[in-house]
Amino acid sequence: MTRGLAGLALGLMLASPTAGLAGEPAADILAGRTKDCAKCALAGANFKRFDLSGADLAGADLAGANLHRANLAGANLAGANLTGANLNKADLKRANLANARLGEAMLFEADLSAADLTRADLAGAMMGSSHLTFAELNAANLADADLADAQMHGAKLQGADLSRSDLSQTTLRRAELEDAHLEATNLLRADLRGVNLKDADLRDADLMHADLTGANLSGANLRGSRLLLAKLTDAKLDGADLVGTVMPDGTTHP
Repeated sequence: MTRGLAGLALGLMLASPTAGLAGEPAADILAGRTKDCAKCALAGANFKRFDLSGADLAGADLAGANLHRANLAGANLAGANLTGANLNKADLKRANLANARLGEAMLFEADLSAADLTRADLAGAMMGSSHLTFAELNAANLADADLADAQMHGAKLQGADLSRSDLSQTTLRRAELEDAHLEATNLLRADLRGVNLKDADLRDADLMHADLTGANLSGANLRGSRLLLAKLTDAKLDGADLVGTVMPDGTTHP
């Protein structure tokens, strides 16, 4: 009988996914005993609606993890792998995501206000209606990302790659986009009032109906772009390349 009970206990331990993990960081964070798990292997983990505010998850592998509506405000996710993760409606205000990998991640309606995404890889990320007000995105990769209707007032995007991304109806008032790459980017009806696009690459970009009032486009490359019905009141175009550009009145610049 004793041997039988011992064998049953051993079988239950082996069958349990957290068997033998008590006290280990990965098990502790999944059980809610801690918020800190730097460099932990958490790929595919379910953190839906978890309170991870202020957590230390630097360098953690969270690829494919479910963080839907999770509270990650002020969390340290620097260098973390969040490729393909579900961060829809997550609270990431003031989070540190510098150098993080977020390719193909879902960030619909996520709040990234004042978050640090410097040099983060967000290629192909789905970020429609997200909040990136005053976020740091310098040198970030946002190529092919969906940022339609996003709020990016005052965001810093110097040298960022936004080529082929969807920024239609996005608010970028007074955002910093100097030297940014916006080739073939969709900026239809975007709010670009007071934006700094100095020396930016906007070749073949669609700026139809965009509001560029007071924008700085000095030295920008606008070859082949479409400015049809766009507002350019008080915009600076000194040294801008407008060859083949469709102007607001429908004429094509020579």
